[in-house]
Amino acid sequence: MNETSTRTAGIDTSKKSLDVATYPTSDRLRVANARDGHQELVAWLSARKIKRIGIEASGGYERAVVEYLREQGFEVALLQPRQVHAFAIYKLRRAKNDRIDAALIAECAANLGDLHEPPDTRLAAFAEHLLFIEQLEYDIAHLKTRREHFTTKRILNQLKRDVQRLQRRREAELLLLQVVVCKHDDLARRLELIASVDGIGIRTALTLVILLPELGKVSREQISALVGVAPYDDDSGERTGERHIAGGRSRVRRALFNAALPASQRWNTALVALYGRLTNNGKAHRKAIIACVRKLLIFANAVVERGTPWSKAPPANHAA
Repeated sequence: MNETSTRTAGIDTSKKSLDVATYPTSDRLRVANARDGHQELVAWLSARKIKRIGIEASGGYERAVVEYLREQGFEVALLQPRQVHAFAIYKLRRAKNDRIDAALIAECAANLGDLHEPPDTRLAAFAEHLLFIEQLEYDIAHLKTRREHFTTKRILNQLKRDVQRLQRRREAELLLLQVVVCKHDDLARRLELIASVDGIGIRTALTLVILLPELGKVSREQISALVGVAPYDDDSGERTGERHIAGGRSRVRRALFNAALPASQRWNTALVALYGRLTNNGKAHRKAIIACVRKLLIFANAVVERGTPWSKAPPANHAA
């Protein structure tokens, strides 16, 4: 990692406040994490001629300030906690407080290369709506598990009604999300293309549109790594370790797993053949399903890249 003299700022975010530090000058500021605080922050950064800002993802508390800074023309790098943690290890930093964190984030942002284009601002609200649907699904699953602990008819009937109520809410919210996404022609087209792949239902297609905007813009290897289904070697010296998947976007991966399991058993002939070949050759069920998840993702990437719906025989350059 090369040292750099790029002037940057780092922001450590909490629910009520923002701790800011600059690099390499070490100026510091604390403002409220509210609109008036954001306005004060912009004036402070502008006076110091800072254009790039690093901010660590913090459970959504960073969303408003990130959006405001981008509106004001700043280049904002949204860093994952593991990125900042890895950089701290590299710099041999062990102490931790808000001011040190902000300075570390600023230095980390200064050492980044060219940033990717900022995300589609429309997707943030859709992602929040999708999260609500996911939470409804978790509640439904928990209630179904809870039924196993009871035999009393009255309690079982109550739990059944609760499950049915949440299922109706989940279906209504899913339909509403589809409607608001499809108000945008480009997103509606992406949704249509993804949903054309055998085995990908509207729930998974919405997840890919909202949480994986890179789909169709990067290679099959890159999209697999982004989702966390790319196999990585684990070799050292003369030892050859077992390849494994790691990292990636867990919410996208979970949706694809839910789609790939039935698709590999019935709905997608290519995945049925892949699953059968792998298991017949001695691969465990889980590894075969991971391969099917990766293949399903590659199919979705291909149809968006081509701009044409799924066909039973995808182009050779997108085949496994």
